[in-house]
Amino acid sequence: MKNKGTFRKVLRYIKRYMPLIVLSTMLAALTVAGTLSIPMIIGSAIDLLVPADNTSAGRLDWGGISLCLLEAGIIAAATALLQWVMNAINNRLAFDVVRDIRNDAFEHIENLPLSYLDTVSSGDIVSRVISDADQFADGLLLGFSQLFTGVVTIFGTLLFMLTLDPLITLAVIVLTPLSLVAARFIAGHTYSMFKKRSETLGEQTAYIDEMIGNEKVVKAFSREDESQEKFEEINASLEKYSLKATFYSSLTNPVTRFINALVYAAVGVLGAISAINGGITVGALSCFLSYANQYTKPFNEISGVVTELQNALACAGRLFELIEREPQTPESADAAELTDARGSIKAENVSFSYTPDRKLIENLDLDIKPGQKVAIVGPTGCGKTTFINLLMRFYDVTGGSISADGHDIRRLTRRSLRSSYGMVLQDTILISGTVRDNIRMGKPDATDEEVIAAAKAAHAHSFIKRLPEKYDTVIGEDGGSLSQGQKQLLCISRIMLCLPPMLILDEATSSIDTRTELKIQDAFTKLMKGRTSFIVAHRLSTVRDADLILVMNNGSIIEQGRHDDLLAAGGFYAKLYNSQFSE
Repeated sequence: MKNKGTFRKVLRYIKRYMPLIVLSTMLAALTVAGTLSIPMIIGSAIDLLVPADNTSAGRLDWGGISLCLLEAGIIAAATALLQWVMNAINNRLAFDVVRDIRNDAFEHIENLPLSYLDTVSSGDIVSRVISDADQFADGLLLGFSQLFTGVVTIFGTLLFMLTLDPLITLAVIVLTPLSLVAARFIAGHTYSMFKKRSETLGEQTAYIDEMIGNEKVVKAFSREDESQEKFEEINASLEKYSLKATFYSSLTNPVTRFINALVYAAVGVLGAISAINGGITVGALSCFLSYANQYTKPFNEISGVVTELQNALACAGRLFELIEREPQTPESADAAELTDARGSIKAENVSFSYTPDRKLIENLDLDIKPGQKVAIVGPTGCGKTTFINLLMRFYDVTGGSISADGHDIRRLTRRSLRSSYGMVLQDTILISGTVRDNIRMGKPDATDEEVIAAAKAAHAHSFIKRLPEKYDTVIGEDGGSLSQGQKQLLCISRIMLCLPPMLILDEATSSIDTRTELKIQDAFTKLMKGRTSFIVAHRLSTVRDADLILVMNNGSIIEQGRHDDLLAAGGFYAKLYNSQFSE
């Protein structure tokens, strides 16, 4: 069974709610007992209408018949109430299980290494956590609602039928397994189709997410037709797998109904012969036919549940595949907290590569003193941003070590290390919420006065005051109607609010006009005083006053020193600097 491993994983989640399962099973037994007792009572009423001694209609036991009908009505009402309670429990059980799986999936996403998140589309991950979880919930709910009741109904009906006529019951037992054989054959073909459908749905979600998020780029390069063709191709694949999955799953019901109709006909013929020969009464025959119908009905339902479970397990398999992805390297048990960081950073013989076959950083040595202003420059792809990722432990070095205040950063907690850095990137990162929420992101307990002071220091206060609701203006994660420069000013305001002991500025003013940039550079100069600062820059005019300039190329530091000394040396930095100011 392809999905046996997935089923075992689902059972581990279900076992947490064993009391609810036991209660649901007990209620299923009670509802089935109530449902099955009604045909017996109706059969007794029929026997009272058709007396065996052929007495006249006027001498029928109307009191007994009325009592039977009243008893059947009371049992039917009680059974309906119990069934409602059972369905409520099953709903709770199914959605609690899916909630737990979703929580584990989201928690695991937070612990996944960036190497995985950088290579998998966010749309596919969203599809697993949202769409696949919903499909799994539907299948699980159907299983709890019909599987328990169906199994109990089968055994309960057999018990009642055996008390009426063992021979006819034997014929029923021999014929009904045919429907299960047919359902198993169909289910084997259904699982693979549902799995492919889920994978294609994830691909489609990822593509839609990518296209909507980059619609401006699509329009700018006139790629509308190509994007539409690609979407239609994915959509056609989804249609194909959906139709095949639906076709196979749709075979189950008619096949099992045909087999069950044969069972019902066999019961009718054998029961009629037995009634004619005096083996059973007319009421008992009516009761037997009702039981035969109720006995075969669960096989239809269970067959449908089995088919739906193929889809549910296929979706659950994709969820578990995400949950079981290898997480980021766990922190050591003796990991220390980096508190009151002074800003001493040392790299010794550091090597790193994103893929083993493509080397990037090799044998990098560096010794940064507390409070130094360090600029990292070099051509695109030389390893500047990669080195920043290593400092923050977004990636771990593959060789050598990086130390902060004398501690190997791999033996420090990630939270304490990263909270010691203030980071402003070229790509702005905002959250859905108010402007105030975005500035407070690094210091949730900041007062309104502190938020406004930080915004003024970042020269963001003036444009915030012009917004419709000022600091209470709600913006989306894309910044809404804010310009790129305004979004970057909000990110700078966060740093001004947090005042971390170390700073990383990766093209922090790339989207800001020259006049505002001069003001922010002045604010940064004050902020960086006494703080170790790393500045990644392409515009070399912005790093002339750095205490140390690191010139990187092909993953190595090829030159280092102050601006004037590097210019006088006439090396790679001098050529890079002069190329930016040549006519």
